[in-house]
Amino acid sequence: MQSKRCGAVALVALVASLCACTTIPPEQRSDTDPWESMNRSLYKVNVAVDNATAKPLSKGYRKIVPKPVRKGISNFFRNLTTPRSVVNNFLQGKPKRGVSEFGRFVFNSTFGIGGLIDVASIGGMEEYREDFGQTAAVWGMPDGPYVMLPFFGPRTLRDALFIPVDRAANPLYHYDNTSVRDKLRVLRLIDLRYRLLATEKFLDDSKDPYLTTRESYLQNRNYEVYDGDPPEDDDFFDEFLEDDYEEEN
Repeated sequence: MQSKRCGAVALVALVASLCACTTIPPEQRSDTDPWESMNRSLYKVNVAVDNATAKPLSKGYRKIVPKPVRKGISNFFRNLTTPRSVVNNFLQGKPKRGVSEFGRFVFNSTFGIGGLIDVASIGGMEEYREDFGQTAAVWGMPDGPYVMLPFFGPRTLRDALFIPVDRAANPLYHYDNTSVRDKLRVLRLIDLRYRLLATEKFLDDSKDPYLTTRESYLQNRNYEVYDGDPPEDDDFFDEFLEDDYEEEN
């Protein structure tokens, strides 16, 4: 217990020291990221922890485990999140999509051998993934500030608040055998990190990986909330047209 407390104190001290060294000029601050100094510091901590743990594990996983097996594992964990999508589709007033997601879960859990094979997609059933953060957005709850969470990564404040609810909606969370459950959780984390390996070159080529991560996350999240049809950013187009007008004159 004492070692855990010391570790927590060390982490807090590290974050505090990084925050003290990070200042963002006022002209470069974003309205969506008012806590950028703290977020950048936590981003550095996350990258350091990832480089020492999850990243090498995921690379070893990719090298050792055959691709068909990795695909089956990804399908299995993806299937476990389907009940959450069922509930949230109904909460968002999308009953047809909720019924479709329920059908996907039944087919994949039975004919797909517990979700290892995505027979629903093979059969042409479209996927409609939703979570409680998206439902809160549909109900009118604002995004709130962008926040970088320790170990969890990028979120909006709204999505961060609903992490416990999303976790509780996963059947794995309620599995009684703690030994098996904990091993599956570790495997799930490795699988998640393995699927992110493809994005590394994108970040490596970026001049500011933190900024790239933030903008990519916010754009993708907006895309998810609006089911692939986000509203146009009027401010962006006004600025674009203004710059175009100045160039012509």
